[in-house]
Amino acid sequence: MTKRTYWLEHAWLGTTTEPGVAVTVSAGGPAAGEDGRITAVRTGVPTPPPGAEILRGLTLPGLANAHSHAFHRALRGAVQVGSGTFWTWREVMYSVADRLTPETYHALARAVYAEMALAGITCVGEFHYVHHAPGGTPYADPNAMGEALIEAAAEAGIRITLLDTCYLSSGFGEPPTPHQLRFSDGSAEAWAERCTVLKGRDHARIGAAIHSVRAVPADQLATVAHWAEERRAPLHVHLSEQTAENDACLAAHGRTPTRLLSDHGVLGPRTTGVHNTHLTDEDIALLGDSGTGTCMCPTTERDLADGIGPAVALQRAGSPLCLGSDSHAVIDLLEEARAMELNERLRTRSRGHWTAAALLRAASADGHAALGWQNAGTLEPGALADFTTIALDSVRTAGPVPRLGAETAVFAATAADVRHTVVGGHQIVRDGAHARVPDVPSALADAIDVLRG
Repeated sequence: MTKRTYWLEHAWLGTTTEPGVAVTVSAGGPAAGEDGRITAVRTGVPTPPPGAEILRGLTLPGLANAHSHAFHRALRGAVQVGSGTFWTWREVMYSVADRLTPETYHALARAVYAEMALAGITCVGEFHYVHHAPGGTPYADPNAMGEALIEAAAEAGIRITLLDTCYLSSGFGEPPTPHQLRFSDGSAEAWAERCTVLKGRDHARIGAAIHSVRAVPADQLATVAHWAEERRAPLHVHLSEQTAENDACLAAHGRTPTRLLSDHGVLGPRTTGVHNTHLTDEDIALLGDSGTGTCMCPTTERDLADGIGPAVALQRAGSPLCLGSDSHAVIDLLEEARAMELNERLRTRSRGHWTAAALLRAASADGHAALGWQNAGTLEPGALADFTTIALDSVRTAGPVPRLGAETAVFAATAADVRHTVVGGHQIVRDGAHARVPDVPSALADAIDVLRG
């Protein structure tokens, strides 16, 4: 283990922005076989200490992308025009999923996770359901696809929570479609047996996911919840993203998806509902009273015309908020944070629903917590040494005084302003360039060209 010091020209420390901050870290990370932690934080250091790495700009805790489907990145620019709905978009998405192999998925995910590092993201929650070969035949290693994602994150230098997803049916009482056969293990018990073989690493944790109430029969929901509870692992679920799902659930079970999950023991503090868009007042109370989290994905929700979820009401009820880039129409957690506030302004025609600091916490500490990394997302001793620096002299950020750190980050900066990203004490992005994937645009283009045929 090595020690190193970073001198931060300005740093957001959760409640205030401080000039001249020296952060000492134990340099670990995936390559070193150690997790790498902050050992000391000193404020009021006007000049860099001898030998310190200098990070000019505004340094924030590493950002957590709590909801990702890495292969959706191949759809960017190809599905944003024309008419249609979520359901017509889904057919195009399936055509890309059909072409994935462990090798092509590794190449794409490595590039996508490198793009995330360039955007200041230090941890990703990968909602992973493409498990088997087309037709549903398992690979020789039944977890070959999940292992490809874990290795891709290591090579890109970021942390990952693999949210291995149970996906068994195409709808209530309906078998998987031909496209969906490779998603299914046949039963929740078979899913659990396969998942149990997956092992976490220094940079990787294993969680669980229920794809949706339409994709996991009600009598098998508890199996997934029990698997996660036994391991004290995070459990995520797509919840009420579409009104059609709500209507079908009411027809099949006489209750909303949220009530169905509650009745089968799925809700709780380690559970996160993704989207939580079309909820009743009772749904909101069930989520809040149980401490179930909410992951909003505003750029995807607007891209797919899903709607605007009741984020303010959910948080007031007791549901912690985090953020994800989901379909990767945009990979920019600062934009996700900004969009959550701006969406609410459009919906209510009033301003100021969250402070900039609260939005940053959703993009950092609260996102890490939702992914099972409670010791990340803050700049303080004992926390993982994961942080990112945005420029204060770009055409977007020039002008505001540095003490307005959170406001500048959320309401002015974009992913294009990220200059440095540190994970486990190691600088993964330096001066806007990825240290391990030298040409990220080419890596993305090559991987996507293969999938588009």
